[in-house]
Amino acid sequence: MPVYWLESDSLSFPPVERAFPDGLLAVGGDLSINRLLVAYSQGIFPWFNPQDPILWWSPDPRLVLFPKNLHVAKSMRVYFNRQLYQVTFNRHFEKVMQTCGEISRKNQEGSWIHDDMIEAYSELHRAGYAHSVEVWDKDQLVGGVYGVALGKVFFGESMFALKPNASKFGFISLVKILAELDFTVIDCQQETAHLQSLGAESISRDSFTEILKTNKELYSFEKLILQ
Repeated sequence: MPVYWLESDSLSFPPVERAFPDGLLAVGGDLSINRLLVAYSQGIFPWFNPQDPILWWSPDPRLVLFPKNLHVAKSMRVYFNRQLYQVTFNRHFEKVMQTCGEISRKNQEGSWIHDDMIEAYSELHRAGYAHSVEVWDKDQLVGGVYGVALGKVFFGESMFALKPNASKFGFISLVKILAELDFTVIDCQQETAHLQSLGAESISRDSFTEILKTNKELYSFEKLILQ
């Protein structure tokens, strides 16, 4: 099976069904706003180490969360009932992304959230497509989530927690707002027990692609949630 090299003068991607079994679809291209938007609209995302060329992925199966299926455990309800944390949106996007890249994770050396990715997604944020959730304990940033919103789909990228359940608090807060805005699905990309405990489930890449085909409207997520 060939590896597809993306041309610099074209935003086209190969069909996602041509991806390798591990989800790798293509190599090369750039991280321009237009290319990222085309990629996400087709269920493709970049994920690569700093020393590597840009790698583009479309995994099968795909972990997703339908907002109506959000599961909030009893232990988490205490955090909300007592308002143990506070949440803001899009106040410190770059800081959230940087901290996601700096946090130590089990069985992971280094991070794919490096300077090139931070620069590219910060541009996407300024354009109104990438968004952050900030979780606060008084005036201390203790958790966060960031991702990309296109139409009625939110593509989650990463999250971090510096205090117990801070990332879950931010993610649950985000899902509740997306449900109110009638979002169809939150893309969680690949399976993790953390997200599955919140109600995420695996669907086939074909099923995910069908969802994206009905996702035509593009708008600024920031303006909607901050009204």
